[in-house]
Amino acid sequence: MASVRKNDSVMVITGKDKGKKGRVLSVYPERGRVIVEKLNMIKKHQKPTQKQKQGGIIEKEGSIHISNVMLLCGRCEKPTRVSFNILEGGKKIRVCKRCGEAIDRG
Repeated sequence: MASVRKNDSVMVITGKDKGKKGRVLSVYPERGRVIVEKLNMIKKHQKPTQKQKQGGIIEKEGSIHISNVMLLCGRCEKPTRVSFNILEGGKKIRVCKRCGEAIDRG
């Protein structure tokens, strides 16, 4: 179980986008990387294809190492570390280390 998941709000804590906030679009746990919406933009030189008739230089999000982002708590709106609690039914939930609020609902 990862501390950062798809659709979480995160803040970049180091690098060229330090201090910026965004939503996680995808997580690659085997590589330890995440893609954050509108952050770490890279330029890709694209050839024309059957689907994409127009070639050229396109901008898209590049991946960021998971250690360079911190989860934003929904309650205190600050970057936080994550702890895990186990509920009665055996379900594991993420909890904010700053305020103690459950990040996962349910």
